[in-house]
Amino acid sequence: MKNTKAIKLLNKLIDEVEQNGIITNTIVEDLQNLRPYAVEENRPLLAKTIRLVFEHIEAYQTFDIPIPEEEPIEGYEELLEEEEETTFVPAESLLYLLNLIAEPENKTNRLDLRSYVEALQEYAEEN
Repeated sequence: MKNTKAIKLLNKLIDEVEQNGIITNTIVEDLQNLRPYAVEENRPLLAKTIRLVFEHIEAYQTFDIPIPEEEPIEGYEELLEEEEETTFVPAESLLYLLNLIAEPENKTNRLDLRSYVEALQEYAEEN
């Protein structure tokens, strides 16, 4: 995001989640305020991601979407399996997502953002 107000709001969101975890009311409101900046900057992936995230948090009072899985690198599959055994923490996943939104030009970040969109849509269909 390029707008200074959007950057400040996104940094505020990141700080809040780092310090306090997921406080649904403030996060939903801040995400709702952030989305118009993504629309204004003609960033449909960001706008959709932000909308799906605040709708998810509003509906379920948490962020039940895990960080997207990494593709295994040949010869390092065992390390990836060990990492998968860690406990899912909603605030960490949301924090990861917010940091992806902060750097949407990165190709890997765009792929992870798309993975989040798919996971959010699947979760909504199943629940």
